[in-house]
Amino acid sequence: MEASPPVALSVVIPVFNEQENLEPLITELAGALKALDRPSEIVCVDDCSTDRGFGVLKHLGQSQPTLRVIRHRLQCGQSAALATGIRAARGEIIVTMDGDLQHDPADLPRLVGALEPGLAAVCGIRARRRDNWIRRISSRIANFYFYLLLGDRVADTGCTFRAIRREALAEVPRFNGFHRYLPTMLRFQGFKVLDIPVNHRPRVRGVSKYGIGNRLWRGILDCLAMRWYRARCLRGSRVGVE
Repeated sequence: MEASPPVALSVVIPVFNEQENLEPLITELAGALKALDRPSEIVCVDDCSTDRGFGVLKHLGQSQPTLRVIRHRLQCGQSAALATGIRAARGEIIVTMDGDLQHDPADLPRLVGALEPGLAAVCGIRARRRDNWIRRISSRIANFYFYLLLGDRVADTGCTFRAIRREALAEVPRFNGFHRYLPTMLRFQGFKVLDIPVNHRPRVRGVSKYGIGNRLWRGILDCLAMRWYRARCLRGSRVGVE
């Protein structure tokens, strides 16, 4: 059996009911990856979408050989879809991003290029938020509370556009909401994480899956679990990241 070709970079995208965004997203992303000129793949994890999203992804896979499509048997949420994609990814560098086209694939080369030796992850900060005022205010409150409880000044816990080394993810626990705390958990484990500004585009198709009820209040409660984790986590950087 012929071995799969090596992959340097994997882009992991959790997807739920984004049928109108998928074709332009994959097209833009394929162009950005071509500019990087590295062996790469796109891993889309469909979390039991109720629209035509899964069919759109399967169709796109016929013309995009680097696109891999995974579908959950049960709807499990964004964190689970991200965990599934990370587990399936073959690249030494794993880029995570949303499927709503608000993250700009044109920023991908700069994000990956900033991942210098000694850094475990480069995390995007939405320079100019294109969300409504409710989402912006709830994010500011959550970020402030996060710093108050944990002492970790995270500029943008809600931005999942990140480039992360595979070995740094090995001991990060997966739980519902872990994607929001990933940079903080890496720092707690002794890794170095860099934040850089990225473009944030307005949502023009589909609807947001988050609001105050499932972002702000749950995030505040999760901070208490992070206090425990800070005290008990193992040093993930005990063998170094090069």
